Amino acid sequence: MSERSRGNVRRILLGTSVVGAAVAAGAAVRSRRARTERAFGAAPNPALRDPIRRPETIPVISADGHPIHTLAYGDPDAPVIVLSHGWTCSTQFWYPQVNALADEFRVITYDQRGHGRTGLGPTPLDPVLLGDDLDAVLSATVPDGRKAVVVGHSMGGMSIMSWALKYPERVQQKAGAVMLASTGTDRLVAETTVIPRPKRAPAVPVPVGRVILGSRAPMVAPSPLTRRGVQYVAMAAGSTREEIDFCVRIVQGCSPATRGGWGRALSTIDVGASLDNLTVPTTVLVGNADRLTPPVHSVRMSDTLDAAGHLERLIRLPKIGHMATIEAPDAVNAEIVRLARL
Repeated sequence: MSERSRGNVRRILLGTSVVGAAVAAGAAVRSRRARTERAFGAAPNPALRDPIRRPETIPVISADGHPIHTLAYGDPDAPVIVLSHGWTCSTQFWYPQVNALADEFRVITYDQRGHGRTGLGPTPLDPVLLGDDLDAVLSATVPDGRKAVVVGHSMGGMSIMSWALKYPERVQQKAGAVMLASTGTDRLVAETTVIPRPKRAPAVPVPVGRVILGSRAPMVAPSPLTRRGVQYVAMAAGSTREEIDFCVRIVQGCSPATRGGWGRALSTIDVGASLDNLTVPTTVLVGNADRLTPPVHSVRMSDTLDAAGHLERLIRLPKIGHMATIEAPDAVNAEIVRLARL
């Protein structure tokens, strides 16, 4: 990159920071004005508690020999649900689903490469790894002759699509149905609405997006400002304080190396061709207030799946942001159960 280009990137990053701070401050003012009993009520949200059930740790080794930390909740003979979390998250992200579903289903969660208790490993980060790791989890947790509902949120949805792209024959073998939640196949930088821009303004250049997403700057300690920032980027204006704090704790646990490494790897992802291989009933779910992967992604994916005859449903949740599984767990859980009973 030339010195002039570096200067342009620095100016854009500075402008983005200023805009982000202004937007976050404006969101905070609106949040204070709209403060409700739901947002600041005293009763704890049972969906966000640590699961009462003790999980089993399942040994999983990926294609490159790297161990993937994997947990299983519930009866081993029950129908299987496999949950794949998103960028900067961990198995804790799925507590609202574990708490609701583990009494009836075998619920599998795992830490993506570099997240939670799964180390980064020696293999360079690449979307192909996401599919390899998911295939290893499915091989270890879904018995031969049985199928799972495979649910992916954000990068977890991209994991499912990367898996389907590399292992098309495994889709019919291991998946009975799929949910792609708050995710996209490509154009993640170009179509994000996290960075506001006037109508008809050019999209954020991919090199700039790679710099932003690939940043390894440490996150500051939890504070009102970090809460507002996380809410602005990943959640809707009506999110509760407990939901926001839950997400902040999870994101804070992600190392800068993991956040930056995967951010850079995902900035140019293109797994659109994988949709041809998702030959099982597939639900696409998105919050209408999602800024990270706006509804344009879900509409495009659902159109492709529908044309091939594999779209089960397109669900658009009003006034819900990127963290739909936390902001609207009842709707998400109900659809997972419906897919499991097809």
